[in-house]
Amino acid sequence: MADITHPDKREDEGESRRDFLYLATAATGAVGLAAFAWPLIDSMNPAADTLALASIEIDLSPLTVGQSITVTWRGKPVFIRRQTPEEIEAAKAVDVATLRDPQTYDERTINPEYLVMVGVCTHLGCIPLGQKPSDPKGNYNGWFCPCHGSHYDTAGRVRQGPAPANLEVPPYEFIEDARIRIG
Repeated sequence: MADITHPDKREDEGESRRDFLYLATAATGAVGLAAFAWPLIDSMNPAADTLALASIEIDLSPLTVGQSITVTWRGKPVFIRRQTPEEIEAAKAVDVATLRDPQTYDERTINPEYLVMVGVCTHLGCIPLGQKPSDPKGNYNGWFCPCHGSHYDTAGRVRQGPAPANLEVPPYEFIEDARIRIG
């Protein structure tokens, strides 16, 4: 006798086989898409050398009162100055209402003894003078941009000239008493 399968049973087997093929095809496509997309997405992450420049740590313990250093962060000079008590007093005594870009000294510092700011003039991106003892300090005993004549006070605030804003304070934190992390 011939084996006769019920027509409904064959139809059920065909549907379940078709469903399996659809799922297997979709799963293979999803895995293939992920295998293609992952390297593409991963290539958009910053390179290791870029991440290394994203933050730097600086030991401030060698700085004596009144001394300045310049470090490089993200390709820009960062001025770090251990302020003298006279510089701190002069910066705090300024009437903030008279400033073009009003900021108090305390708003610009975490520890009043150390001033940390990006050493790029906010007018056209020049590097102001004032880090070395022999540099001209400008009319406010801070920093002076000789290119266009901007004068900054002992807190890095613009006081005279074409610069529209104060010298930028980068994001930084004290990780120890005399050690900071910029970035």
